[in-house]
Amino acid sequence: MRIGQGVDVHPFDASRPLILGGIRISDTNGLAGHSDADAVLHAITDALLGAAGAGDIGQYFPSTDERWRGADSALFVREAKRLLDERNAEIANLDVTILAQQPKLAPHRDAIVASVAQLLDLPQGHVNVKATTTDHLGFIGRAEGICAMAVVLVEIDR
Repeated sequence: MRIGQGVDVHPFDASRPLILGGIRISDTNGLAGHSDADAVLHAITDALLGAAGAGDIGQYFPSTDERWRGADSALFVREAKRLLDERNAEIANLDVTILAQQPKLAPHRDAIVASVAQLLDLPQGHVNVKATTTDHLGFIGRAEGICAMAVVLVEIDR
């Protein structure tokens, strides 16, 4: 068994769509970033890479590389999953926490779970997504950005 953890933070950018877990939450008030800035999928990518012992997202998809400008973060998750598959690793479960003062994410939770489960070819019961605020504390509480954290447990066939 191996565990991987991922964390990603992005500031808000009112001119971009908000995409979390592959789901378009809104057409405005999105996140700034080189790719589509999907903090949830970035955290998941890093968690998968960590479990594989394969480094981090910046090694594979650096923000200095124009190939990834505006890229769909699902590409990043698929590559991390491919690296796990090469190691004969099977995802046991994935747990994601989104820290955001705004917007309210509860109405989107089930869609994010379904999106991530489909992307990773997992039963929905193996993916959990939670959202919380920071009760107006810090940059998240001031609604300046969003943080996503992911942890994954994988079983490696030896």
